[in-house]
Amino acid sequence: MSKLKNKVAVITGGNSGIGFGIAEAFKNAGASGAIVGRNQETLKRAASQLGDGFIAINGDVTNPGDLERMMRNTSEQFGKIDILVANAGAGTTGTVADISESDYDKTMDLNLKSVYFTVQKALPYMADGSSIILIGSNAAHRAYPSFGLYGAAKAAVIFLAKSFSNDLLDRKIRVNVITPGTTDTPAFDKFVPAEQIEALKTHFAGTMPIGRIGQPSDIGKTAVFLASDDSSFLLGAELLVDGGMTYLAK
Repeated sequence: MSKLKNKVAVITGGNSGIGFGIAEAFKNAGASGAIVGRNQETLKRAASQLGDGFIAINGDVTNPGDLERMMRNTSEQFGKIDILVANAGAGTTGTVADISESDYDKTMDLNLKSVYFTVQKALPYMADGSSIILIGSNAAHRAYPSFGLYGAAKAAVIFLAKSFSNDLLDRKIRVNVITPGTTDTPAFDKFVPAEQIEALKTHFAGTMPIGRIGQPSDIGKTAVFLASDDSSFLLGAELLVDGGMTYLAK
């Protein structure tokens, strides 16, 4: 309960999936702060589950004005920001033969540009010595069919952890990245019909060296580590939390 005591966090995309798993883990470790999302219904439900200490902010991470408002409101409510998790993003499927320019722009805006400006807009409100956590994907390391553009965006995010760390050395702000593999989130709903979801999860579990797909809590526990003083010697690092998929899967 004490690893993140008196720490204030902002988690984008904190209303569901991996983001909510991180918010829950932060709450259990003693943190307070804000979850950010676009869906008012899931925001309200997530905030209710988190209870006292967390607020919900409706906003679009691809809108710089919204990002500024998110950070300002959190700082006004809690007095500071100690932890930033740039989690919001979504997979986009398609090959180089069929992704349109519009789809390209939407994918890169959500998965790369928004990460860059989430960090930029948070910096004036963050305390020196803070922790920033970016969320990558093992699609940045393995060329999954039809996930090339998404993987490219996430590969760039992984590099940003190094670049941002270098930029922020004088403020002692650490930037690291968590790279999940297949994780049990509502994202499955976007790719297959409801009646096929469990079969797909079983299939993915069978391909993973660890024998199961990830849970949001797996990512949450890792995020607590990166947000806490336990990881004070980690800077610009990538932690693969993917059940062995990147390096061990055939």
